Amino acid sequence: MLDLSGNSLTGPIPASIGNLSNLVYLFLYNNHLSGSIPNEIGGLKSLFTIQFSKNNLSGVIPKSIGNLTKLFSVMLDTNAISGSIPREIGMLKSLNFLLLAANSISGPIPTSMGNLTNLTTLSLSHNMFFGLIPKEVGMLKSLSELDLSSNTFSGQIPTSIGNLSSLSGLFLGENSLSSPISPIYNNLTDLQLSDNHLTGPLPENLCLGGVLTRLAVINNNLSGPIPSSLRNCKSLIRVRVDGNHLTGNISEVFGIYPHLNYSSLSNNNFYGELSPNWGQCHNLTSLRVSNNNIFGKIPFELGHATQLQELDLSSNHLVDEIPMELGALKMMSRLLLSGNKISGRIPSEIGLLSNLEQLNNNLGESIPSSISYIDALQSLDLSQNSFCGNIPQQFGKLQSLEMLNLSHNMLNGSIPKAFNDLHGLRFVNISHNQLEGPIPDLKAFHEASFNALRNNKGLCGNATGLMPCVLPSRDNHGHKKSTKLIILFVLPLFGGLLFLLFILVTSFLTFCKKTPTKKSEPMEEQDGDIFTILGFNGRILHDSIIEATEDFSSDYCIGSGGYGSVYKAALPTGQVVAVKKLHQSEDSILINNLKAFESEIIALLELRHRNIVQMGGLRMVLSNNEQAKELDWKKRLNVVKGLANALSYMHHEHSQPIVHRDISSNNVLLDLDYEARVSDFGTARILKPDSSNWTSLAGTYGYIAPEFAYTMRVDEKCDVYSFGVLTIEVLMGTHPGDLLSYLSSSASASALPFMSNDQHVLLKDVIDQRLSPPEIEAAEGVVSTIKIAFACLNGNPQYRPTMKQVAQALSRQSLPLSSPFSTVKLGELLGHVTCNG
Repeated sequence: MLDLSGNSLTGPIPASIGNLSNLVYLFLYNNHLSGSIPNEIGGLKSLFTIQFSKNNLSGVIPKSIGNLTKLFSVMLDTNAISGSIPREIGMLKSLNFLLLAANSISGPIPTSMGNLTNLTTLSLSHNMFFGLIPKEVGMLKSLSELDLSSNTFSGQIPTSIGNLSSLSGLFLGENSLSSPISPIYNNLTDLQLSDNHLTGPLPENLCLGGVLTRLAVINNNLSGPIPSSLRNCKSLIRVRVDGNHLTGNISEVFGIYPHLNYSSLSNNNFYGELSPNWGQCHNLTSLRVSNNNIFGKIPFELGHATQLQELDLSSNHLVDEIPMELGALKMMSRLLLSGNKISGRIPSEIGLLSNLEQLNNNLGESIPSSISYIDALQSLDLSQNSFCGNIPQQFGKLQSLEMLNLSHNMLNGSIPKAFNDLHGLRFVNISHNQLEGPIPDLKAFHEASFNALRNNKGLCGNATGLMPCVLPSRDNHGHKKSTKLIILFVLPLFGGLLFLLFILVTSFLTFCKKTPTKKSEPMEEQDGDIFTILGFNGRILHDSIIEATEDFSSDYCIGSGGYGSVYKAALPTGQVVAVKKLHQSEDSILINNLKAFESEIIALLELRHRNIVQMGGLRMVLSNNEQAKELDWKKRLNVVKGLANALSYMHHEHSQPIVHRDISSNNVLLDLDYEARVSDFGTARILKPDSSNWTSLAGTYGYIAPEFAYTMRVDEKCDVYSFGVLTIEVLMGTHPGDLLSYLSSSASASALPFMSNDQHVLLKDVIDQRLSPPEIEAAEGVVSTIKIAFACLNGNPQYRPTMKQVAQALSRQSLPLSSPFSTVKLGELLGHVTCNG
């Protein structure tokens, strides 16, 4: 015997180990050995056991292992061994244990393995095996455990496995197996077939032997009823059948299971009422039955299942009240009841469940303060109810709370100050209520999305979409100067500057509804406020801008458009501003420029959204090879989402709809985190309901909606078209001129040089070639996003989606691809020109 296990040995196994011709036991497991298993190991003719598990061994299994005919066990699991299993393995007729799990072994299982008739345990899981499971596996008559899970085996489960009368554990999960399950498993204690493509019903004889303890068939395409053999299967400990199409009356197909610990029946088609028998499963800790068609009341008998820690009945058709008997479940940590028709109030007894970590429901009336007694509560979802009144002050005691969703209720009043003590809070949603006043000074609120705070009566504070709170006036003397980002607009002539400043201040006062003070404060007490500077000495400010930009040197230019160029200026006050210098023009055109300037000021003063800035760069990034490579697929998809959110806000969530009219890569800025910002509102129009909204042509060539060729009426759909163009530009890395020509042509594909008449061009050849092809999640996002973009480019504006629909579609998780990304044809996507994808 040589036992060097459990040390910190490194380096390779020496070839000289082959000289130990009388060695019977060789234990080297749990070290840091690397390199290949030496071929010389085949000289150890007396060897009975090889135990090399938990090392860093690589290379292939040597063929010389076939010489070791006395071997009883080979344990090479948890290494980095590659290659395939040598067919010489079939010469080891005395082998009882073969453990090769958690390696990188590939190829099919050699048919010669059918010779190992003494094998009791075969573990090949977590490798890269492929092909069919050979029928020769059925020749392993002594086998008690077969684990082939987490590979890429395909085809059907061989019926020859039914010959294995001693088999107790069969593990075939996480493969690509298909076809129905053969009725061959009546003596199994553990059957794991999850995450495959299996179809048909569950076998009728699953528990005829009365010994089945664990059953897992989740995420397949199984259908039909639960076999009657499971109703009286008293041996069951864990059952997972979720994620299929199973059906049947749930009150009849399941019985009483004295040993059952875990049962997940979610995401199926079960119907009927919940059986009170579940209350007699006294060892049950988790019962999941969400997303079915269950109706009726929650049985009060569930309160007798005293070990229950998780109860998920969400997304069914349950009615009536929550039984107070559930308050007896002292071990409960997750109670999920949302998506039902439960009424009434949360019983006060629920507040006594001190271990409760997550609660969501579908109730009404007021929120009971007794919830504050649940010290361990981590997730509280009370959304989509009819709760009214104030948020209980006692919520501040929920020190473990991480997720809080109170959205879509009728809550009013202010958020309790006690919320400032919830330092563990990471996610919050209080939208669609009647809340008002300041938000708590917490990161979860400051970083909350616009949608998480929207549609309230009057919230204020430092968060997206909220106005700053009006604080009591106080002496600012001695306070630190704040850094602000402000936009100024400058005409070439100083006289023009003063006129523009007059418009700026007038617009600011009008739209912010500020009342002028009777007496100006001293300048030093205004702490460098930019408007104070403008009001007291515009010439000083003008000279400072000239000096900061070196007389508008191109070195400071950060963007240029149809009306002027934008410069970055660092003022002596420490403020960094963006200055727009309008192009010199004739007097008649100057008046139009002034109108455009005023339009931009009005739009900027009214808009408050995280994806809209009051300060260019997307086109510059896309045109620079190095910067374009930095803008990977994930970032590009986020850019598109940000743009959609900004336009959705402008069109649908602002008090008066605003149309930008010049959405292009010139007018989109990227910050250091590649977050998109819409800029340049010189052509923006506020849509008035009592106006025809006719206008002159505006926008950037190549982004303008085609209907402007025959009408000058402006509406939101012109922005939708421009968004579609820009989205494809982001994904292609260049303006999609030829592609737009193709989309507008119904006759042929000749307008698109890289398209053949049968539309067989691959999407991967159209998108930006400077990036590597997108992988699974990004590929799904690219496909769904380009479908949405095509919908936005519909020649008929009536058939284009709204930006709200676009933003919602982009926020949803992309559907899995039905074929590999490398095979997706552009023509296939053109046939799905709808925002619903």
